[in-house]
Amino acid sequence: MPSFPKLPDLTAVPDRVTEFVRVPEFVKSDPSMWEAIYSDPSVPLDRSVVRQIINDQRRLSRRWIYPIARVLSRVLVAIISVVKRVLPFRWMTLHTMDTLCVWFLRTFVSPDAVELLIRHFVVETNLVNFIIRNTDTTMEPVTLRPESLSGLGDSAVVEHDVNVYDVLIALDGVELKPPTVFDWSQLDIPRLDAERHHRRLIRLDIQTALCFMNIPFSMALTVEEYRRAVHSIRFDDSFLEILAVICDDDTFRHWKLAGMSLWMDSNVDVPRMVYRHALVCEYAHARLVKLAHGEYPRATPARFD
Repeated sequence: MPSFPKLPDLTAVPDRVTEFVRVPEFVKSDPSMWEAIYSDPSVPLDRSVVRQIINDQRRLSRRWIYPIARVLSRVLVAIISVVKRVLPFRWMTLHTMDTLCVWFLRTFVSPDAVELLIRHFVVETNLVNFIIRNTDTTMEPVTLRPESLSGLGDSAVVEHDVNVYDVLIALDGVELKPPTVFDWSQLDIPRLDAERHHRRLIRLDIQTALCFMNIPFSMALTVEEYRRAVHSIRFDDSFLEILAVICDDDTFRHWKLAGMSLWMDSNVDVPRMVYRHALVCEYAHARLVKLAHGEYPRATPARFD
């Protein structure tokens, strides 16, 4: 029989090499997915926000209720959409929808999830106002910056979507370019009141909550209003491109999904898209905050009014 050469004794190899070949030790490692996500240096968010998002994702409702709620929501919204084309009138007033959603958040959704939802309204307003203040548009800054759960009433959801359309329309004919002097004002997040003192019957995560809230939302809006609201999410890439040009920073383009605004299809998983939309806004906002504080080379000195 042919003889085979004896394999070298790896224990005699220098440490710097054995670190590379010691596969069994690596296999024995039991890394935590959540710890890796939290430690990921590419995530620009403040660690406290990352921790809050991770804790929300780890809720039991995200594992056990969300898969059911996701399917149920899509089926009910599809049925409502079809029936509303036959009976084209508003089934629920916007005031009733607001009242129902605030009650639902106060009673069935975890305070952390509620705080993240309130925070999103503030973050998106900050992004809209940054674009307004750093371009030649004549549009006045928007004022939707709720600080409490009750602030999500009074048609806040509809106003939140309308602001996106208004700023894009106001930019018609405006040349996008970096301003001579940046206005970094109003990039703060105020203290938010998620009514933690209020007793919850159950503490749902934010994605499950969005699935349930999408049902009264589709009932209260007309078919065209609902379609407009859903399509507003497709402008994420538009906002990221605008911010990239204004700030002369390609980083914003890294978070684009290639969801072109000319693709007018509202038959999508709305809660899932809304959740991604919120994350995109958080990433973009965190980037602006770091630019404002001069943490990146292309930032000019911050000016806070």
